Amino acid sequence: MLDTTLQTQLQTYLGMLKAPIRLIASLDGSEQAQEMRTLLEQIASLSDKVTFDASGQDARQPSFVIAREGEQRGVRFAAIPLGHEFTSLVLALLWTGGHPPKVDADVLDQIKALDAALDLEVYMSLSCHNCPDVVQAATLMTIFNPKINATIIDGGLFQAEVEQRQVMAVPMVFSNGEMFGSGRMSLEEILTKLDTGAASREADKLNAKDPFDVLIVGGGPAGAAAAVYAARKGIRVGVAAERFGGQVNDTMAIENYISVLETNGPKLAAEMEAQVRHYEVDIMNLQRADKLIPATQPGGLVGVQMANGAVLKARSVILSTGARWRNVNVPGEQAYKNKGVAYCPHCDGPLFKGKRVAVIGGGNSGVEAAIDLAGIVSHVTLIEFADTLKADAVLVSKLKSLPNVTIHANAQTTEITGASGQVNGLRYKDRVSGQEHLIALEGVFVQIGLVPNTEWLKGDMELSRFGEIVVDAKGHTSVEGVFAAGDCTTVPYKQIIIAAGEGAKAALSAFDHLIRQPVVQSTEAVAV
Repeated sequence: MLDTTLQTQLQTYLGMLKAPIRLIASLDGSEQAQEMRTLLEQIASLSDKVTFDASGQDARQPSFVIAREGEQRGVRFAAIPLGHEFTSLVLALLWTGGHPPKVDADVLDQIKALDAALDLEVYMSLSCHNCPDVVQAATLMTIFNPKINATIIDGGLFQAEVEQRQVMAVPMVFSNGEMFGSGRMSLEEILTKLDTGAASREADKLNAKDPFDVLIVGGGPAGAAAAVYAARKGIRVGVAAERFGGQVNDTMAIENYISVLETNGPKLAAEMEAQVRHYEVDIMNLQRADKLIPATQPGGLVGVQMANGAVLKARSVILSTGARWRNVNVPGEQAYKNKGVAYCPHCDGPLFKGKRVAVIGGGNSGVEAAIDLAGIVSHVTLIEFADTLKADAVLVSKLKSLPNVTIHANAQTTEITGASGQVNGLRYKDRVSGQEHLIALEGVFVQIGLVPNTEWLKGDMELSRFGEIVVDAKGHTSVEGVFAAGDCTTVPYKQIIIAAGEGAKAALSAFDHLIRQPVVQSTEAVAV
C-alpha cells in the first residue's frame, strides 16, 4: 500500500508517539478490506507503539478505530485514508498517541468544554481538497472530548449508504443522525456552531482591540500581500477574514505563480497565512464584514462593523474581500444545491461515478471540469450560453476528443429539475431555434465565473455595474482612507498573482496616506 518513501516518512512521524495505540479493524471479505488490512499491518510494523487488532465488530465494514491502548473508542475511519486524507491519518495517529496538536490552548479548552454527546459522521472523498479540514476537526474533537465520537466515511467506498442518505456533495457532516453542515468548515467554524456563546465572546474580544494603523478585510492573496507589505513598515496591522486564503482554498493545481513551478490552493493558502503570522499581524478569522463606517473627520478612524456586532477601528482600511462562484440563477439550483447541484468537480466528482452529469460554462474552468469529470462519470454534457467555447484552444481540443462528452453551444439553461429531493435533469433552450430540450442526468456542475463579495458596501462607496469596487491606479476607493485590491475590484483579470500585486500596491498606498495624516488618539469614537 505505502511505497518506501511514505513508509520512511511515516516511521519518522510514529517516532513522536508518546503512548501506545491500537488499530482495531472491522473487516469483511471484500477487496477493500484486504487493502485496509495491508495498510494497517504496514503502519503497525513501523513502530513498537502501534498494535494491529482485527477483532472489531463495527456495523460499517471495512473500517478501523485508532484507539489508545486499553480503550475501544477513538476516531473511526470507514475509509482507506490515502490521497488527500493521508495527512488526516497521520495526525489521528499522532494525536491519539499523545503528540500535542498545533492548536491554540483556548481552542482545545473550548473543545473540552462542549457538554453535549455528539456522534459525528463525516462523508468525504479521497480526491476532495476541502475535506481534510473537516476530517481533522472531527478527529481532534473526538480525541480531546470523550463525549464526542466521529466516523470518517469515504463516499466512494460506501456508495449505497451515500445514495440512501442523499449525500451528493462533500464534505458533509451529520450530527446525531441529523444534517449538520456541508462544504469546507474549519475547526473554529464547527466550534462556533456548536458553542452558542462563542459569537458574543468573540465580539467582546474584537471590541476591546485598540485601533489598527491598517485593517485589512479579507484574507486571500490580495489581503495576505497587503498584510506583509504593511507590517514590514513597522505599523500595527490586522486582518479580519471570513476564511484565510479565500477562494484559493478551493483551487487545485496552481502552475502559473511565478517562481513556484507547481502547488495547490490549500498549500498556498497555508503558506500565505504562515508568512503573515511571521510578521505578527493580528489575524481575526471567521469574521464577516457587515458595514463600512467612514471617518467622521479628515484623518479620523474608519470603522468596520462585523456580522457579530463588533466594530474594528483603523486609521486606514484595505478591502480585499474577493469573489465567489456565480450562481446560474434558474429554478432548481438552490433547491437541489448539494443534492446534485455542485460547484467543485474535484471534491464532488467521485460521488457521481458512473452517472450522467452536466457542466454549465464553457470557459477554462468549465472545460477543465468537463475533462476531469469525463474520466469518472458515464457521460458529460457541457452547456455554453455563447456560440463558441471561451476556453483555451488546447483545452477545447482535448474536450472534443473525449468519447463521452456532448457539447451544446448557444444554449441557455432554463431549469434544473429533480424528484425525491435530488437532481434528475436539466432544461435548456437553443438560442438559435428557440426549441427547449430536457437532458436526463444526476448531477450539474456550475462553472460560470465569479461575483465580487461587495454587497455589504452598497451605498457606502462607488461600485461598478458588476458590483466591483471602483479603484484608481493606486488602489484608492471613493472613501477617504479606504483602499481596495484583488478580485473584488475593477482591476481586470482575476488571477492570484494579480491580486497579490494589487494587495502590495494597496498597502503602499495606505502607508503613504498614513504618513500624511495626524496621529489619531485611540480614544476617538467611531460613529455607528
